[in-house]
Amino acid sequence: MVNTTTATDLPSFQVPAGTTVGAAMRELDLPNKGPEAIVAVKDTDGELRDLSHTPEVDAEFTPVAANTEDGRAIIRHSCAHVLAQAVQLEFPGTKLGIGPAIENGFYYDFDVAEPFTPEDLKAIEKRMKKIIKTGQRFERRVYESTEAAAEELRDEPYKLELIQDKGNVDPDSDEATEVGAGELTAYDNINPRTSEVEWSDLCRGPHIPTTRYIPAFALTRSSAAYWRGDQANAGLQRIYGTAWEDKGSLDAYQTMLAEAEKRDHRRLGTELDLFSFPDEIGSGLPVFHPNGATVRMEMEEHSRRRHVEAGYSFVTSPHVTKGDLFEKSGHLGFYKEGMFPPLQLDAEYDEEGNQTKPGQDYYLKPMNCPMHNLIFDSRGRSYRELPLRLFEFGTVYRYEKSGVVHGLTRARGFTQDDAHIYCTEDQLEAELTTVLEFIISLLKDYGLDDFYLELSTKDPKKYVGDDDIWERSTEILQRVATNSGLDLVPDPEGAAFYGPKISVQAKDAIGRTWQMSTVQLDFNMPERFDLEYTAPDGSRKQPIMIHRALFGSIERFFGVLLEHYAGAFPVWLAPQQVMGIPVAEDFAPHLEEITAELRKRGIRADVDTSDDRMQKKIRNHTTGKIPFMLLAGARDVEANAVSFRFLDGSQINGVPVAEAIELIDAWIKDRINDQPSEDALAARR
Repeated sequence: MVNTTTATDLPSFQVPAGTTVGAAMRELDLPNKGPEAIVAVKDTDGELRDLSHTPEVDAEFTPVAANTEDGRAIIRHSCAHVLAQAVQLEFPGTKLGIGPAIENGFYYDFDVAEPFTPEDLKAIEKRMKKIIKTGQRFERRVYESTEAAAEELRDEPYKLELIQDKGNVDPDSDEATEVGAGELTAYDNINPRTSEVEWSDLCRGPHIPTTRYIPAFALTRSSAAYWRGDQANAGLQRIYGTAWEDKGSLDAYQTMLAEAEKRDHRRLGTELDLFSFPDEIGSGLPVFHPNGATVRMEMEEHSRRRHVEAGYSFVTSPHVTKGDLFEKSGHLGFYKEGMFPPLQLDAEYDEEGNQTKPGQDYYLKPMNCPMHNLIFDSRGRSYRELPLRLFEFGTVYRYEKSGVVHGLTRARGFTQDDAHIYCTEDQLEAELTTVLEFIISLLKDYGLDDFYLELSTKDPKKYVGDDDIWERSTEILQRVATNSGLDLVPDPEGAAFYGPKISVQAKDAIGRTWQMSTVQLDFNMPERFDLEYTAPDGSRKQPIMIHRALFGSIERFFGVLLEHYAGAFPVWLAPQQVMGIPVAEDFAPHLEEITAELRKRGIRADVDTSDDRMQKKIRNHTTGKIPFMLLAGARDVEANAVSFRFLDGSQINGVPVAEAIELIDAWIKDRINDQPSEDALAARR
């Protein structure tokens, strides 16, 4: 979607002690304008630094260009400062929250008297453009002490709270943008003509040299927000924006956003009568209507067929279990905040109502793996049974906060295509390779074909097991991922508590990236469950466990495919595959004979016998994304033929009925993911 390079494309350079990075860089003739302009540098420890940074000893730095992810993040955070400056100029007395860069943009939180209106955003954006045009410099300043910072910011209560809590701020949180680690710093916006400070903000940086390095930005929306995400705190107003290295990239992003809005699966789900989220059931708990359930059924059935071919065994497990099971697996220790509260059951009472036996905690399951471990452990296992591949469409429940729930892509109840593979250490690498190949091939079956891999490694604050095992597991996964030939990017500290993970990232039709399948290597849970198999020499050994979810969840994958295809599912997945549209009522029986034959072949076909005129029927079924529309008039009936109408508006007239049935049947059986059209069908005749 947008041209990107990486900082590693540029060679590093030396900066003498006492010299600013920018001064040392001038001799290198690096660009200072356009999308490849150098906006910052990275030191040998991976820390980003301003161009005004002056090392105390000779040091090496790598340039960071505007059109890299790091470069864009710096531009966006700098733009957030300009936003806050503009808001305080337009609305004097506004108090500042935080303003980090986020994916594809930035936001800033404000304590303001009234919510922002669309007219307010236009005025703020206009003021921002004036600030940017003046070319204000960003200058870093170190506070002498936290007391000095608190005195300067005495009228900013949210900043004061951050200063007071500086040592307790999560380094990975948005708040760390403000205070960071080590010394406490601010950035001043300096008027280039008068050298006066126009505005300041508590911030760890880094920033672009001047506001002129913000060539393209736009404010996108405002919303309510809560200080530190806690609804018990006072309500704030958040303004979102986006910023890019050039206008072309901004335009491309805005075009993508407009297209994404059209493809929003929540909107399409309503328009196509696929699913809903009834208030009576609860947030994040979808119900699938007949159309949506049909698509889901086809998705599941194809997946089942492929899993049978790949040697998986099917299992099922209950939706609720005693809490002891999740204590044993480690989920209650590491994942309890993501689980629904327990149900207290099985208590016993005497006739007077006195408790004679305490109850037990039961939990809705957030994961299937502990139950699959019990299936493995239900009897003795031999090495001859390994690898044992257990597969389940298992429904799980996770307590996502209300602000995080998002249609089908972030639900509270969903069904995973979950598999757990138990194998020997000798089988491990080959099995991982086979699993990854299987995942990619199955995703391609559904029409996704642009992938890269992400390797998630240990979170040092949230893991179980020995460091040596983690290191060995990570090395194996990295080797398998590298050998796949797909691009591999790191995800430091992103692993689950029990083992490192490869995730398959897939791009959709408009260039967005979605995390799809995950493959997690686990030496730890088999040990926690005392899982064993009998080795060839008769000894008892512990299997290695592979966690694998291909769709992630059926609901989420459904939402991704719905947006990928903009509602026009491939014919083999479409809820209604064929619709007969008679030119007049007299020709309906001809089409009913055809659709009856199609239904005998398992094809979802019907005839529209409503009172609507033919053109309105065509419009309705085009809007309904029905891929094959069969028209019949007097000539078609006389010739025992039918005419095809397609979603792109193209048409083929006078196709013999037998040929038409075979063309439709073959298109579905071949699982062609492209929509049928005049040209596509002509090529198959």
